[in-house]
Amino acid sequence: MSAMQPSLMHGIKVLLLDIEGTVCPISFVKDVLFPYALNALPAVLDEQWDQPAFAVYRDAFPDEFRNDRSRLEEHVRDLVSRDVKAPYLKALQGHLWLQGYESGVLKAPLFADVPSFIKDAHAAGVKVIIYSSGSVAAQKLFFKHTSATPSDMSSFISGWFDTVNAGPKIEAASYEIILAAESGVDASQWLFLSDNINEVKAARAAGMQSVPVVRPGNAPLPSELDLSNQAVTSFHFN
Repeated sequence: MSAMQPSLMHGIKVLLLDIEGTVCPISFVKDVLFPYALNALPAVLDEQWDQPAFAVYRDAFPDEFRNDRSRLEEHVRDLVSRDVKAPYLKALQGHLWLQGYESGVLKAPLFADVPSFIKDAHAAGVKVIIYSSGSVAAQKLFFKHTSATPSDMSSFISGWFDTVNAGPKIEAASYEIILAAESGVDASQWLFLSDNINEVKAARAAGMQSVPVVRPGNAPLPSELDLSNQAVTSFHFN
């Protein structure tokens, strides 16, 4: 494991980035975002349940929950407790986080090396694309309200993918869908960075270049895997 080697970016035209555990601490999602959404949920359900604008989130839930406010809340809390990445939950969470970001209560804490890494890639003509299990709407909120200067990093991002428009992150077919969005770029000219080694394996199976990322607070990578030895601990170049 080491800092980024310049050779890793050689010939790369598209940089595909995971979010939690890669560009920000896992703790922000688990200890800040998830609790914020759960705390905001009761009032939002009370105030917006019958509003047409909320129906898009409510009606995405399975039939047995969408018509019962109490059951829907109970279901949300159960999904969060089990870390189930249901697309309809992710969409609702993004809606709940909106007020927090816009009020300044929530601010995405990027690792210190991330803003310059993204800006430099963008300036060099490398497209930066995000692929996260969080909804695209939540991704855009995240990068619009960060700890960086400027706070809004979204202008440096060229594309957004989640489990709805691409598919599960541990399946090679999902990365093939993402590759198709930039049909003029060969798979070998993509670099995917993620803290999840199974996601790295899936990206590699689709032909992308990919290495795991080790950040403070992340679970240790399996020591017996050669891939773990290729992990980067920083986006600063050696």
